[in-house]
Amino acid sequence: MAAKSNLTNMALCLTAVCLVCSALLGGMYVLTAEPIAKANADILKASIGAVLPEGGELSEAKPITVGGQASEYYVSTSGTEVKAYAIKSTTVGFGGPLTLMVGITPDGKVYNTSVLSHTETPGLGAKCTTDEHFYSQFKGFDPSSKILSVKKDGGDVDAITASTITSRAYSLAVKNAVEAFKTIKGE
Repeated sequence: MAAKSNLTNMALCLTAVCLVCSALLGGMYVLTAEPIAKANADILKASIGAVLPEGGELSEAKPITVGGQASEYYVSTSGTEVKAYAIKSTTVGFGGPLTLMVGITPDGKVYNTSVLSHTETPGLGAKCTTDEHFYSQFKGFDPSSKILSVKKDGGDVDAITASTITSRAYSLAVKNAVEAFKTIKGE
């Protein structure tokens, strides 16, 4: 015999469906939380390795404010000598947050950059991770003799074709990391 269709039966049925779906969603979160955290830690470790010179011992994460946002940095040392700093910097690109790891040597030059995460448009702004001409121009960049902004804004950075907003965000993230470096050094 079929259940009588009334408001009480519909509400009970909907409540049961919501409870089952919530339990399934909660269970999936518990199952995937650790692998996702491990994958993010591996990405962070690889990114730090990509922006620092070879060798040296890496410090634990230290808190810092980068571009007005709470962030973190790492120090690579060899004995008592500081080899470089890895500073995490986040800005807003065309599609949303653009997070970089920026390596800076003790003399203030950008050693290298690496994209940790982005939500840029595939085929356009996402080229910040694949366009070697674009991201390689930051390698060895000396902010004391060059301007860290795109050429369209009077700087020394070649923008990605059709992705000026992403290029500006990338340059700003690097610039914010350099400013944070100056804070670390006490300049």
